[in-house]
Amino acid sequence: QVQLVESGGGLVQAGGSLRLSCAASGRTFSSDAMGWFRQAPGKEREFVAAISWSGANAYYADSVKGRFTISRDNAKNTVYLQMNSLKPEDAAVYYCAADAHSGPYYARFAWEYWGQGTQVTVSS
Repeated sequence: QVQLVESGGGLVQAGGSLRLSCAASGRTFSSDAMGWFRQAPGKEREFVAAISWSGANAYYADSVKGRFTISRDNAKNTVYLQMNSLKPEDAAVYYCAADAHSGPYYARFAWEYWGQGTQVTVSS
């Protein structure tokens, strides 16, 4: 049974930082892309970042470029999202995703596995 478990969310002031982690179990994703999406109340789930299987290539939504960094540790079967200079509009539930073989990274339908999400709240 594949599980993706996110952690690291919480409450932070605007301008602060958080580091999210997503630990996978049940199979290894060392040959697959992994990514992060987020969903704010009343909004669609949107792409945040993705990273190739080797970590050599990373992709970001325009709204987070220059502030967020995605990375992975294949030995730990874990992907991370370092979030700096957080803004109130970054507040959302952040979801980890794995194995994008069905379409472009920014598309929800492309991803095979999803975590349950971790809440990020940014106070102004």
